[in-house]
Amino acid sequence: MRRLVSGMMAVALLLWSADAWCGRSVKLGVVTKPGSAQNVCAEKFKELLEAQSDFEVTIYHSASLGTETQILQQIQMNSVQMGVITAGPFDVFVPEARVIGYPFLFGGFAEVDRVLDGPAGEELLRRLEPAHFKGLGFSENGFRHLTNNKRPVHTVEDVSGLKIRVMEAVLDKELWRLLGANPTPMGWPIYTELQQGTIDAQENPLWVIATYKLFEVQKYLTLTGHVYSAHIDVANLEWFNGLPEADRKLIEQCMKQAIAYQRQWNRSNEAEFMATLKQGGMQVDDQPDLASFQHKAAAVKDLEIFSGEAVQSMLKRFQEAVAAARGK
Repeated sequence: MRRLVSGMMAVALLLWSADAWCGRSVKLGVVTKPGSAQNVCAEKFKELLEAQSDFEVTIYHSASLGTETQILQQIQMNSVQMGVITAGPFDVFVPEARVIGYPFLFGGFAEVDRVLDGPAGEELLRRLEPAHFKGLGFSENGFRHLTNNKRPVHTVEDVSGLKIRVMEAVLDKELWRLLGANPTPMGWPIYTELQQGTIDAQENPLWVIATYKLFEVQKYLTLTGHVYSAHIDVANLEWFNGLPEADRKLIEQCMKQAIAYQRQWNRSNEAEFMATLKQGGMQVDDQPDLASFQHKAAAVKDLEIFSGEAVQSMLKRFQEAVAAARGK
């Protein structure tokens, strides 16, 4: 009997140790390749957390876990614990998340930081929790711009009929339909589809266009800055809440430090990204007729996707926060 009890205790100890170790192993998903903005944040987070704890962070990059929508589904199931995910695909899980991408909402990085790091951003992160996401903060994708391989685009009328890849997000599809394009939701990457002419156009921040060498398959760049694109850095809510308080605080602290590092990386390299695109032969319109884009995009507010009370209240909160940031 003594041997049996001892054996059972040994098995229990092994099982407890295995569970404890699993809790210290973190799978973090990103859809982009090393050197990309998401990866810069993820890698800095891994570096900081592992230096201060016994957590082991494994980064799954280059769409090895699927599209961003699929990564979010895996985070919900806790088969992946964390992710650095573009805000757009969140809108099918948490419709309020689409307010970040409201067209022409932000006038610059200073406004972005005041709003996303302030009470409005904190409220949006809390609204992720019913979908089983713990919002840790907002790293940066950047202001999105239009590229295409058909013709120069200076006014919104020039967009008419362009087959444009958009994220798997309701807002992006509806916005580009309003602007006159033919939007096609599609996961990332999209180099082959652009090269083969399956799509004519796409819209992304400068780092994406440069890092993925889209200048090889896209001739025209128009600096529309039509939306600011954030990454929402998340964990599985139940996994996160099950950790000791000290671990939760450390994870939040390391992510905030990684976010600050990554935003600075993105902004300080914008001139270099632009130089790369021009050297690659892209024709750049740096002063398009933004008023024409803004006029058509204004109809977004009347779409059904912004009609719900939860989305309306979140949008109002963001608009008021932007106005406060501008001193209005």
